[in-house]
Amino acid sequence: MKIAILGTRGIPARYGGFETLAEQLAKRLVERGHEVTVYCRRPFTTSGDMVDSRIRRVILPTIYSKSLDTTSHTFLSVLHVIFTDVEVVLLCNVASSPLAWIPRLFGKPTVLNVDGLDRKRRKWKVFARSYLFLCELLALVTPTRIVTDALSIQKYFWRRYRKRSAMIAYGAEALDDGGKFEAFGLQSEKFILYVSRLEPENNPELVIRAYRKVRTDWPLVVVGGNRYDDHFVDHLKSLADDRVVFPGGIYGKQYWQLLRNAGLYVSACEAGGSHPALVDAMATRNAVLYLDTPENREVADDCGVAFRREVADLAAQMKRLIRDATLRKELGQRAQWRAETLFRWDDVTERYEALFSEVLNKGAASPAVTAPSERTGALPAPGGEAVSPLVVLCPAPVGDHLAGSHLSPAEGKGKLTGR
Repeated sequence: MKIAILGTRGIPARYGGFETLAEQLAKRLVERGHEVTVYCRRPFTTSGDMVDSRIRRVILPTIYSKSLDTTSHTFLSVLHVIFTDVEVVLLCNVASSPLAWIPRLFGKPTVLNVDGLDRKRRKWKVFARSYLFLCELLALVTPTRIVTDALSIQKYFWRRYRKRSAMIAYGAEALDDGGKFEAFGLQSEKFILYVSRLEPENNPELVIRAYRKVRTDWPLVVVGGNRYDDHFVDHLKSLADDRVVFPGGIYGKQYWQLLRNAGLYVSACEAGGSHPALVDAMATRNAVLYLDTPENREVADDCGVAFRREVADLAAQMKRLIRDATLRKELGQRAQWRAETLFRWDDVTERYEALFSEVLNKGAASPAVTAPSERTGALPAPGGEAVSPLVVLCPAPVGDHLAGSHLSPAEGKGKLTGR
């Protein structure tokens, strides 16, 4: 197949989850013999970037602003792709839905990954939220199919709109960290790590305020930035004490090195679907503290410790895990098993490949696009059994024994391995 990926900032991944998805998916699709084109944005990518030479990149300009960046670049990308021999288009971001019908007019089916409920992000003002709600409505009709990356988002689209979607989560692939750890003068397993874009809905302020109440010599490393709002980053730095390190955005081997050597990882995102950085942290055997949302619970389950969006509760959980090395080790082992078992990029690629083939061939609906069960919250399997929304990524159905259960790594491996 000839596949194009639009709506991200491009590859190599230097921004967020969609960029990681584009890079990992494109790499694996070309390995399977497909031709893949990734549309990239000029402020984020250059012709000199090191990428897989088998992947074609089209670098186009954009209107560099928080509100117009995605829409303007995706519009140019759509205009370009309709005059190519691309057979199927993957559009990322619900804000791309007003354009999803255009490739279809030229015989190119479109798959739209809506991510989470983007209109609920606190960074958006009233007009932007209203526009994104309109995009959510358009997503029901403009693409050939929609993809959700969390069961809670899939259930939302079904319960509110009776719209079926393919639920395909993110994967994790921990890279070799390059050896000895010497980043920022930190001591291995003696620092707290937070990784996210520094935006209000990702709660970096909550993390910093909670950390200030914790008496510890463990530094807090706040990885990320905000390309559109320097004032918010300055505000966060003004709240921090001298134990907080702001290295900015970090990618590649140094990112994985920080993950592998952190003593504790904090995930505080409240909007969107599943969060790739949380999956990455689990894959590198981190003890994880996560904000208690349906999407985060779906990813981490009992492999991490949940906290409420309250400074006191997060501070208390930080203190608890810093003091309890045994609990950190146990949580890290569970998290790594869960990530390696349920969040694999090869499985993610298989699901996307099957979906692309289906829309291209106009085949009958597959299990990937059936409606979520109202009774159990699980996805129906071909034989009628419920399949865990995370296990649905496996090549073969495995039944519903994992849904809602708390298996140890030893117990779970006996039931889920054998691919």
